[in-house]
Amino acid sequence: MKKTLSRNKAYLPILVMMLPGMVYLLINNYLPMAGLVIAFKNIDYSKGIWASDWNGFTNFKFLFQTNDAYVITRNTLLYNGAFIVIGLICAVGVAILLNEVRNRFMSRLYQTVMLLPFLISMVIVSYLVFGFLGEDQGYLNHTLLPKLGLEPISWYMEPKYWPYILVLVNLWKSIGFNCVIYLASIIGIDQEYYEAATLDGASRWQQIRKITLPLISPVIITLTLLAIGRIFYSDFGLFYQVPMNSGMLYDTTNVIDTYVFRGLLQNNDIGMSSAAGFYQSVVGFVLVILTNYAVRKFSKDNALF
Repeated sequence: MKKTLSRNKAYLPILVMMLPGMVYLLINNYLPMAGLVIAFKNIDYSKGIWASDWNGFTNFKFLFQTNDAYVITRNTLLYNGAFIVIGLICAVGVAILLNEVRNRFMSRLYQTVMLLPFLISMVIVSYLVFGFLGEDQGYLNHTLLPKLGLEPISWYMEPKYWPYILVLVNLWKSIGFNCVIYLASIIGIDQEYYEAATLDGASRWQQIRKITLPLISPVIITLTLLAIGRIFYSDFGLFYQVPMNSGMLYDTTNVIDTYVFRGLLQNNDIGMSSAAGFYQSVVGFVLVILTNYAVRKFSKDNALF
């Protein structure tokens, strides 16, 4: 008993340091989960949440009865899938290239320039995009397309261009942050691996394939799993601010978050909003479990749990 108390006492400083984080998680992440009950209630503000009548799955019908449910689910999944795959390939590729830059000043400069878009508000990003795509004074319509002999394009009226525009904007904004994480992992690799490979005559490409990529694979898998867990969530600013909430683009820019926002704004339906949040959380949780199970099948060491 004395030994147990003495051993636990050694961990006391760590437990105290954990306490603020645990309190934050409890208040910010766990207590709000009680609000999921709203998804199954017909909220009457005069009665309050707990006294309002139960209405079963009625709130979910609003989300799934129309063709809108298919469109927003399709858009959310495809966009996030593209963000994950393209973002991963580009971020890892750029991190490897930055690691090959031997000039420290230039390497830091490149990292800073790439990280800047991540720090810019999505509202500012939306106006930067408008500066490029504006119909009358936008750079593309006003300068570039006339030089190429092409007719101006009404970008904010043509849905077919926006899957590419949104993927490019998201990549431009997020690649710097993801790249820094992968670059930190690459820098942490023991240099003796590369020295031994060089002595064996391995080229840089062979070193990247056989040393760099396998050793940063745990970081890649962890970040990918976390991204898949949020595959049903979208960057609201990207899908609402950047297309300027143009009604002509809803077929290709409407995702679950923007659909819920518009429904809440127009109908003030808190029950439907909560049902959509519940739907996003459950599907995201299931996807994380399935992905982790698939990773575990191939490599137990790289699985999260």
